[in-house]
Amino acid sequence: MRGVKKEHLPEKTCLTCKRPFAWRKKWESVWQDVKYCSERCRRQRDKSQGS
Repeated sequence: MRGVKKEHLPEKTCLTCKRPFAWRKKWESVWQDVKYCSERCRRQRDKSQGS
């Protein structure tokens, strides 16, 4: 993703809040597995699935 402007980064939609979120450097090696925009959304989804 070097040399790519922020407005051209890949995006996904969060499964919990349905908001779009962009690629981040820390997700570089696991981008295909990222489903949630934040840790908060991931925890909320896990709670709703467990009940």
